[in-house]
Amino acid sequence: MARLTELKQYARLHARGQGLEQGRTARLLAGIRDDEPGSADSWAQVWNRAGDELAAKGRHLDAARHYTLARFPYPADEFRAYAQRHAVAAIDAWRKERGGIERKEFALPGGTVRAWTSGLDMAGPRPLLVVMGGIVSTKEQWAPLLPKLAKLGFAVVVTELPGVGENEQPYGPGSWRFLTELLDHLDGWADTADTSLLALSFSGHLALRASIEDRRIRRILTVGAPVARFFTDEQWWRAQVPDVTKEVLVQLTGAADQDALFAALSGEGWALTTPQLSTVTASVGYVLSSRDEIIPRGDSHLLGAALDRLALKEFDDVHGSPAHLGEMRTWLLATLLRFRSEADPRARALEVVLAVQEFAARRRGVRV
Repeated sequence: MARLTELKQYARLHARGQGLEQGRTARLLAGIRDDEPGSADSWAQVWNRAGDELAAKGRHLDAARHYTLARFPYPADEFRAYAQRHAVAAIDAWRKERGGIERKEFALPGGTVRAWTSGLDMAGPRPLLVVMGGIVSTKEQWAPLLPKLAKLGFAVVVTELPGVGENEQPYGPGSWRFLTELLDHLDGWADTADTSLLALSFSGHLALRASIEDRRIRRILTVGAPVARFFTDEQWWRAQVPDVTKEVLVQLTGAADQDALFAALSGEGWALTTPQLSTVTASVGYVLSSRDEIIPRGDSHLLGAALDRLALKEFDDVHGSPAHLGEMRTWLLATLLRFRSEADPRARALEVVLAVQEFAARRRGVRV
């Protein structure tokens, strides 16, 4: 039951992030009695049934949101694997109906990477924006952002952390190299010399590491990314980090168990050092949560001490700041555009528009 309680806690963040109505989420969660594969009231089956019903009605985007939660936190059994496949199929159906979104596959040395894209154009390459979630987030969760981000003038590629979803790359201390390889494949289709990364949580760690080597990465926007202490502080690890986080990392890294996992993470190659970070030339926007139960506060302090171009935003919240999603998204987009305006003054106008929208929403007492 402890694991099921954790699943429900963190699923609420992902449900809200996808735009699911909180009352519906609460009703579905209340109907989940166990996490036994195949059980009628199990985690995967309750969410899968809801997804199947919506898919049958042609509500493909809503169906994908439910399938995404059914496979949470990762496809460990046939019912979660079913959810993974059907989430991809539902987004594929949705994007074909609306147009303007393509599915791409990139055969990279470590394995095939799949993505949803918009705005890739060899005739007029746009600045590139790569979007990735963390260790439990699939690209299907972020696909609905594609039209909005493309309207801001970017060529957008939404993909996944290595080992997550349809990203066949292994997850390890050298996984950051896949970002450089991806940019190599996108060169010509987008202006990769002007690359921004919206890389959330553990993807933010990957983005920071890649930017040390790859100067095409000009901007990084992240939320609750581990930097150093998460990988090395054993007391924090044992007392604070939730079991579901450890469970997923065991699965992604192939560690034998949680003890072996920490031994690997605290070894060479994972924690970023001050000398490494001091070489980062990218502008970094970092959202931290004051009550983050996964990422220790010292990680953002390390960034503050080492980076030349850092914008910090703090919310009084838990990991991912689920109670502040609207404000957080507005801040991330405005910060991205502010950073871009240094290279392209046209981006400044879009930043002003976002600021006005945020102010008007606050006056009405709502979040954008």
